[in-house]
Amino acid sequence: MEVTCLLLLALIPFHCRGQGVYAPAQAQIVHAGQACVVKEDNVSERVYTIREGDTLVLQCLVTGHPRPQVRWTKTAGSASDKFQETSVFNETLRIQRIARTQGGRYYCKAENGVGVPAIKSIRVDVQYLDEPVLTVHQTVSDVRGNFYQEKTVFLRCTVNSNPPARFIWKRGSDTLSHSQDNGVDIYEPLYTQGETKVLKLKNLRPQDYASYTCQVSVRNVCGIPDKAITFRLTNTTAPPALKLSVNETLVVNPGENVTVQCLLTGGDPLPQLQWSHGPGPLPLGALAQGGTLSIPSVQARDSGYYNCTATNNVGNPAKKTVNLLVRSMKNATFQITPDVIKESENIQLGQDLKLSCHVDAVPQEKVTYQWFKNGKPARMSKRLLVTRNDPELPAVTSSLELIDLHFSDYGTYLCVASFPGTPVPDLSVEVNISSETVPPTISVPKGRAVVTVREGSPAELQCEVRGKPRPPVLWSRVDKEAALLPSGLPLEETPDGKLRLERVSRDMSGTYRCQTARYNGFNVRAREAQVQLNVQFPPEVEPSSQDVRQALGRPVLLRCSLLRGSPQRIASAVWRFKGQLLPPPPVVPAVAEAPDHAELRLDALTRDSSGSYECSVSNDVGSATCLFQVSAKAYSPEFYFDTPNPTRSHKLSKNFSYVLQWTQKEPDAVDPVLNYRLSVRQLNQHNAMVKAIPARRVEKGQLLEYILADLRVPHSYEIRLTPYTTFGAGDMASRIIHYTEPISSPNLSDDTCHFEDEKICGYTQDPTDNFDWTRQNALTQNPKRSPNTGPPTDISGTPEGYYMFIETSRPRELGDRARLVSPLYNASTKFYCVSFFYHMYGKHIGSLNLLVRSRNKGGVDTHAWSLSGNKGNVWQQAHVPIHPGGPFQIIFEGVRGSGYLGDIAIDDVTLKKGECPRKQMDPNKVVVMPGSGAPHQSSPRLWVPMAIFLLVLQR
Repeated sequence: MEVTCLLLLALIPFHCRGQGVYAPAQAQIVHAGQACVVKEDNVSERVYTIREGDTLVLQCLVTGHPRPQVRWTKTAGSASDKFQETSVFNETLRIQRIARTQGGRYYCKAENGVGVPAIKSIRVDVQYLDEPVLTVHQTVSDVRGNFYQEKTVFLRCTVNSNPPARFIWKRGSDTLSHSQDNGVDIYEPLYTQGETKVLKLKNLRPQDYASYTCQVSVRNVCGIPDKAITFRLTNTTAPPALKLSVNETLVVNPGENVTVQCLLTGGDPLPQLQWSHGPGPLPLGALAQGGTLSIPSVQARDSGYYNCTATNNVGNPAKKTVNLLVRSMKNATFQITPDVIKESENIQLGQDLKLSCHVDAVPQEKVTYQWFKNGKPARMSKRLLVTRNDPELPAVTSSLELIDLHFSDYGTYLCVASFPGTPVPDLSVEVNISSETVPPTISVPKGRAVVTVREGSPAELQCEVRGKPRPPVLWSRVDKEAALLPSGLPLEETPDGKLRLERVSRDMSGTYRCQTARYNGFNVRAREAQVQLNVQFPPEVEPSSQDVRQALGRPVLLRCSLLRGSPQRIASAVWRFKGQLLPPPPVVPAVAEAPDHAELRLDALTRDSSGSYECSVSNDVGSATCLFQVSAKAYSPEFYFDTPNPTRSHKLSKNFSYVLQWTQKEPDAVDPVLNYRLSVRQLNQHNAMVKAIPARRVEKGQLLEYILADLRVPHSYEIRLTPYTTFGAGDMASRIIHYTEPISSPNLSDDTCHFEDEKICGYTQDPTDNFDWTRQNALTQNPKRSPNTGPPTDISGTPEGYYMFIETSRPRELGDRARLVSPLYNASTKFYCVSFFYHMYGKHIGSLNLLVRSRNKGGVDTHAWSLSGNKGNVWQQAHVPIHPGGPFQIIFEGVRGSGYLGDIAIDDVTLKKGECPRKQMDPNKVVVMPGSGAPHQSSPRLWVPMAIFLLVLQR
């Protein structure tokens, strides 16, 4: 029954206002996270300061109609910051555990299609303090000839922080400064202001051998504690020194176990040793223990530089590097240079000929080459020369030159590359020289110059190479600058001249170049050819989906346009209505010549012709579909969110009313709206109340209003609103309305604060007091709360009603204060009256004070009213006159008494202009709490009839 009663709401008839309310977006950024401080700097820039690791919460409060959409973006941060690469579409931006790289300027952009977007920004300053690093450096120099040596020590303390850190140097427990000790000097080196501080110990003295502490501080900003590091300086303090157990270049065979030892030869304190590898990490299976590095079964891929580093924060780190070379050979190639002076590209008797041989080896310079002719070692002579390191060829290349080529020089030449005395296998390459050895030619097979395939299919591009020997073919892209092949490489080698592509995509379309390589063949100008690849793909159309609205009886034109496709033409277009095939529309001659779209025309929209239309467009490769939803449905209402103070509360009845306002989206697009269907449902309930609201001549931008009454405090409700036309129901709009008490206006409306909303009317807890006021009601009370103190309910006597109170149980102590501070009010008159109810029940009640904080008095708090001691288990009202004389705030201060039975509560605070009522409430006229045992006065109702009876008897 109770649920039914709550849902039967009184609905006040609706009315219209004839003004257009469409307005551009406006925005304001407020913070709701763990901010240390939000301030305005001297260039009117808002700065939000937050500690690293805390939660950033920024809210973009927007106004405007229709309701603006909000987008957050960021600049001035790290390039690797992921948030910079995306946008957050929400009115609230939340970043958990914010990092220093996420500091910077955040922008809130609000737009609703009316006017220009509103853009606001705030700079987020992330505060942090890292652990300091202390390093020691020393210099020894001759002074005054050879009489003595001066030894100076520099202690360098470095830290990363924001804001810049303050440094304090200590020797033992004593703070050091220039003025107290002439033997020290403290300064900041250049280019590191605010991050580094140096303590200079000039010409070391015996007392300088001690423990030194560098303490860094950001002055407790954001609650960041100070940090410190200590170093003990002795007469044996020295930087690290190293030596290696092997040569700096270590050449090994594959499969061997490698062990390298890095030995400490000095350093105090004892240095720490660490091994690293470049490039990349240590090999899989490598083990670094202290100064020993072990690599089992070493392979060619393990070659590289291995670094041993020793650090003890004294001087510079000591570093030794081993260049590990694992013997290997691969990629044996040859080149034929038919004419050394490059005047001919053919082999001719009587001219010089050069054969070159190369392998990629590690170590490259240790490779040896040996030439054979027809299976026998080639012998050096005046006409046969073997050279090494030809400047025109890659390093460590062996060349065999035949001077004045004779017929007897024809034959098979073999080049063998080896690492003598090692288990690394030899590599060889064979070259045949004869009258049939000719330079290459390249061409595209007939019918293969243009290759056309469908997207997703494999493709094969082919070039044919002729010549002897036949060199590899290199493929590359032509039509795109610096474009890569599908393999991700700029060049790709194919031994048979065929480039095979798997699952081609449309971006692979274009021109490809094939050319002969200059290795494993003639060292002459490369031969080239080109192949065109065309990738066909299905059409892409617009609109993919479109909502078409029109009034009944009006014509409708549907158009499906081809955006892109290969081929770029419409081969066929098929229309369907509700899945049923429609006859083809008449062909327009202009469209037939350039078929880039398909059209369907409805002469007059009816209920029967309303529905889903589908246009399927094909280009012989595939098809795409345009979907149209055609109807005369009205668009959805647009709720108006900028209604000033839409909530009206009625504390004693525990009800509230809500002013619901909206406009109708594009009312002229369809038939006129006849009425609205309003549905109101309390959240967490199933039943809803439904009401029809009549409407007349709704215009675009016209603000419609309906007042929902008898809503229950503090519940929330789902509102659904549906427009109706002659066609029927239109699109529904829904929103949730919450009970919110009005935040006190700076210009002082006469609203009463009942504390029913969590925002407590804009009141805030004073951060300088000892504890806070608490908001609660009879349902949220602690069942183990102290008896005989505090109110059982609020002023209305209902269990749902909220009030503010102070809890005086442990750990509260005598004299502890809790302060509740109002928003700032703009004073526009001389006299004001503060009215409120208070409850002071318990034998340990302390004091309740009302203070006024005036801006024109330097923010000093002055007492306006005070009350102390037990006043009974009743709510009583006070009216307090104040005379602020300028912008002001009121403060409710609760003071803890001598014990825990001292809870004080307040409720229903009202601030009005003018003087307080002259006739104050009778102290005996109080709101008696149920079961309070308070005395009841005798009723005077029997004396009136008795007096009349006696008067009649006298007559």
